[in-house]
Amino acid sequence: MYRIFLCFLALCSASIFIPNLKAASDPILLGIDVLERSNFRAISGKRVGLLTHPAGLNRRGESTVDVLLRAQNVRLVALFGPEHGIYGDEAASVPVDDKIDARTGLPVYSLYGQFRRPTAKMLEDIDVMVIDLQDIGVRSYTFTSCMRYTMEACFDHGVEVVVLDRPNPLGGLKADGPPLDRKWRSYVGAFHVPYVHGLTIGELARISKATPGWLEVSEDVRRAGRLTVIPMEGWRRSMLWHQTGLRFHPTSPFIPDLSAVLGYSMTGLGAQLGNFSHGIGTPYPFRFLRYSGKSPEEVKAALQRRNIRGVDFRIVETRTRAGAPVRGVLVVVQDWEALRPTELSFHMMQQTAAWEGAASPFRSASANEIDLFNKHVGSTAWWEEIKTRGANARVTAFVDQWTKHAQNFHEQTRPFWLYKN
Repeated sequence: MYRIFLCFLALCSASIFIPNLKAASDPILLGIDVLERSNFRAISGKRVGLLTHPAGLNRRGESTVDVLLRAQNVRLVALFGPEHGIYGDEAASVPVDDKIDARTGLPVYSLYGQFRRPTAKMLEDIDVMVIDLQDIGVRSYTFTSCMRYTMEACFDHGVEVVVLDRPNPLGGLKADGPPLDRKWRSYVGAFHVPYVHGLTIGELARISKATPGWLEVSEDVRRAGRLTVIPMEGWRRSMLWHQTGLRFHPTSPFIPDLSAVLGYSMTGLGAQLGNFSHGIGTPYPFRFLRYSGKSPEEVKAALQRRNIRGVDFRIVETRTRAGAPVRGVLVVVQDWEALRPTELSFHMMQQTAAWEGAASPFRSASANEIDLFNKHVGSTAWWEEIKTRGANARVTAFVDQWTKHAQNFHEQTRPFWLYKN
């Protein structure tokens, strides 16, 4: 049984210990490594656009930008950046401008600024778009949305797409959480998958290319679109990131390590509305819970009474980035197999409703807050439940229903899997 303990001491750097999980005995080759080993056969002689970010590195830690630049049979002509930009130095939710890259001299087109998808002008000198983005396996992370929008634009304009595959840090055996109602499809929910989807970014690309309705293009364009996924070698579905033997490179400013990935899947939704905070600005982003007006002892006791399987809670003291001491409740994952990652978030929502009573944010939210909440959570039924029933919302019934749906989704996607257990 997987047992994952997030063990922390005050002022120490975030760490995660995974006993009984052995690292891969053979080196894992990422999609970029496999492409390079083939002498770039899939893109040789073509004019290449590259959509990537700082985690787009080969197994030796070299940027995919540099790998393609030095390939003599590849002509890299443009770079495309998602949220946070190609160097990861842009803040979340802040538009990014186009520019000329000072390091390479190549144009950098932002897909998180004026445009969310490549325009015809951006694509006119490109034969193939290479996508090398490290996802974290959670639906509301925008890199898969950027991939989808880019695929749609490329297919519309006759540009081939090559996706370089990468591990899902949460592995490929766990799917969990609410599905996405079609009305809430957006840039923070681009695919109709459970909140924790259990797929690699390459597998998501394969499903969206093959399945009607997953891409917003005509059926003729979808069928004619050219997609190649370059699979990894050596990765297995059972692997969490620490088993890969690969260094984890921050995928965005508040996702520095696997612990933050786990935390994002567990608490990200629970702090959407109300007075819970989940550790942004501390050494433990998405794992350090506080509630305005409540002591850490009260928060810990309230969450422990809920008997959420697979997790426990510890009170710790640390410091904010500004150096101020702060106490809070650290989320501790004790049993990965038993854990339903998103369950904690819905208990956080119910606890918020219980503590706030008539002032519940689920009753007083603005139209914009409701819209953003539902785009992340994805379930109209849950919104109506937490809004009307509040502290009496049937969390367990919803979580059990979503678990069955996620398990069915997991089985239905098997034909598109590139990797076995």
